[in-house]
Amino acid sequence: MTTTWKNVCLPRNASIREAMQVIDAGHLRIALLVGDQLELLGVVTDGDIRRAYISNRSFDDPALSVATTKPFTARQDEPRDRWLDKLVRNSLVALPIVDAENRVVGLETIHSFFERPQLENPVFLMAGGFGTRLQPLTENCPKPMLPIGGKPILEIIIESFIEQGFRNFFISTHYMPELIRNHFQDGSRWGVSVRYVHEERPLGTGGALGLLPRDVPDMPIVMMNGDILTKANFVEMLGFHQSKNAAITVAVRKYNYQIPYGVLEIEDLTLTGVTEKPVISHFVNAGIYIISPEIRDLVAPDTRIDITDVISDLVDRGKTVATFPLHESWIDIGDHKEFNRARKQFEAPGAGDNENKF
Repeated sequence: MTTTWKNVCLPRNASIREAMQVIDAGHLRIALLVGDQLELLGVVTDGDIRRAYISNRSFDDPALSVATTKPFTARQDEPRDRWLDKLVRNSLVALPIVDAENRVVGLETIHSFFERPQLENPVFLMAGGFGTRLQPLTENCPKPMLPIGGKPILEIIIESFIEQGFRNFFISTHYMPELIRNHFQDGSRWGVSVRYVHEERPLGTGGALGLLPRDVPDMPIVMMNGDILTKANFVEMLGFHQSKNAAITVAVRKYNYQIPYGVLEIEDLTLTGVTEKPVISHFVNAGIYIISPEIRDLVAPDTRIDITDVISDLVDRGKTVATFPLHESWIDIGDHKEFNRARKQFEAPGAGDNENKF
């Protein structure tokens, strides 16, 4: 049983935002809403936050409004093998342990029974770009190798995957490939496999798929741009993809834009309403994909195509393209502003190598 369960307890009046912060801060992916005497009022999971996010719920709404108020629990006097049975039978990651008065006394996790699984799914990282918008920093260094907190961006990305159980990496290179290859070599320094494909000419984010060797495991591929730092749960995204039986799953991120003027509603030249500086929200591509193995075969070798064109073609064919909303921290290091923001977050006091970074 985890010893940090009190860190995920929140009072009954906690907001969705506070629950999200608790979930994002640790690895338990759960928040417990409790009363004054630790009586269990509800459970908020990572999935609850994503559903609230995609339905445009305000994160200032009460967390109880999205919580499961009759969650699965286990009694502290039950045999521990019954706890495991509940976890497995109900596909749970964590299980609140309560006393006879329904007061929380602990939290059991599936990981405490088993070692973290080693995932064979390939992770394909796009690291061939020129990083033009980050010049002069990229004149002698490819963008994914720029240091943040003493480590290259790409190393931080790979370590985040390793922490979640992935061990089979492919890196697509083009610009200054030797700096990437010399740093990671075969991956043995990290206890994983790292292999490379090289674009003799830029092939776009989709074209690089056609360079993957034929012996890549016949299973969904996690594909990601090599300049993104995020605390996304890749394992959960992979499970979501499989549950949707999707051809491709695209991670999406909400982007808000505030119109700096009052917006007028006009009908037949008559003003019917005024909205002062409204905020417009759209979901944008977050640069992370789960790709079913048969899709890889649709991309011919040495063909230039962007992954967005592959996605559009699949939609036109009637294939299932799922979207996975990210609420976790996410930085696309495309320019100096975002690079400096990433450095500031990573190098802030308390960030380091712990779970507070990003």
